[in-house]
Amino acid sequence: MAKKNKQTWDLAPAPESTGHVQIKDRYDLFINGKFVKPAGGKYFDSINPATEEKICDIALAGKKDVDKAVKAARKAYDEVWSKMSGKDRGKYIYRIARLIQERAREFSVLESMDGGKPIRESRDVDIPLVAAHFFYYAGWADKLDYAFPNRKFSAHGVAGQIIPWNFPLLMAAWKIAPALATGNTIVIKPAETTSLTIMKLAELIKESGLPDGVVNVVTGAGETGAAIVEHPDIDKIAFTGSTEVGKIIQKSIAGSGKKLTLELGGKAANIIFEDAPINQAVEGIVNGIFFNQGHVCCAGSRLFVQESVYDEVIEKLKHRIETLIVGDPLDKNTDVGAINSEGQLKTIEHYLKVGKEEGNEFYESSCSIPKKGYWCRPTLFLDVAQSSILAREEIFGPVLAVQTFRTIDEVITKANNTEYGLSAGVWTDKGSKIFNLTTQMRAGVVWANTYNRFDPTSPFGGYKESGFGREGGLHGLEPYLKFE
Repeated sequence: MAKKNKQTWDLAPAPESTGHVQIKDRYDLFINGKFVKPAGGKYFDSINPATEEKICDIALAGKKDVDKAVKAARKAYDEVWSKMSGKDRGKYIYRIARLIQERAREFSVLESMDGGKPIRESRDVDIPLVAAHFFYYAGWADKLDYAFPNRKFSAHGVAGQIIPWNFPLLMAAWKIAPALATGNTIVIKPAETTSLTIMKLAELIKESGLPDGVVNVVTGAGETGAAIVEHPDIDKIAFTGSTEVGKIIQKSIAGSGKKLTLELGGKAANIIFEDAPINQAVEGIVNGIFFNQGHVCCAGSRLFVQESVYDEVIEKLKHRIETLIVGDPLDKNTDVGAINSEGQLKTIEHYLKVGKEEGNEFYESSCSIPKKGYWCRPTLFLDVAQSSILAREEIFGPVLAVQTFRTIDEVITKANNTEYGLSAGVWTDKGSKIFNLTTQMRAGVVWANTYNRFDPTSPFGGYKESGFGREGGLHGLEPYLKFE
């Protein structure tokens, strides 16, 4: 094999097979246990971001469809789900988890086709975690009295859930599993650019025998989500998405009595101290921002490096991003997949332009990218000022803003100097330093000597404009219950 750029080797393509995947030409809405056509008769295209080719048609739900779904959810709650024992609810949730495991390969391929993320991430991270969340909350369904001892509680009723495009199936699992375990019924809307896997999940839910109307899926864009939020018979809203939309939702439901949890944007700080395991830290930085195309709200998009090791870290980081393979998400060699949509790529390109116009030094991978599809090379901006737009605004792309620091107090001040507070990372050999920082960082999750690690038993959520409420763990049950 010939060497490439004297640093990486050309690898023979290793595509994941798609022969086992069944995709319909058209997906209708899933309401009351049946797939039904949208009242308006409208559909939109699901596009593969790596090829720009159409995958299928997805139904566009309007207010009438949302109303139909809410009525189905209310009927299922009143007549079936609220009367069912926790033990029996848990059996259904467990059955869904087992079916996801059985079809994990299919879900992994669909997630990569529809969202652009590398097959290694969807196969090894996303889908196993989806099943794990359903397994975990299946176990809690008949143990709520132990979760909240000496407290009287009940389900809210009908939960409206809206999920983003970066982790389509995982975000659905985060919301559906605890809502079912606590006795709620659901109307859920996926992002319009990544609706395919949740429609396959709807097929699986139907196969599981879950009572009709307990989970309803309405697909569409912003107007569909607004119809869910504004519906008078929705008791609880759970939203994951942008801070701007989160603020609109807060205003919309003010005074309505609806309960709300929000998981919004982030601008996470990843901090490398001079005593850190540098090679491990560099790999963690790459994992935190590049392997997922920067498509996670908790992406470590701000890197703070202690001055004494700055040159070493940057040299190794540049070398590492040169080895990253950008390309076909279904190729097992791929490190960085496609940007989710043309609109998101334009947003990232805007920030790249702004960063260069600000006069920031930057380093861009020299890798080749496919001619068709939506692609962005991994990019570093060095010596970024605190006032820079790159250090303040969420980019949602494989773009890393690097800053330096000298003291612990300085880096804590810099890291907390943001409107967001979703996550952070600390790299150091000193346990005392880790505990010192974690008590002072205003972030919902702080990883130490690792990054982007999730577990269904661990809560996740933010502070400040990154939202409120927690998903995952015992804490993830509480937002779906009302306490006397």
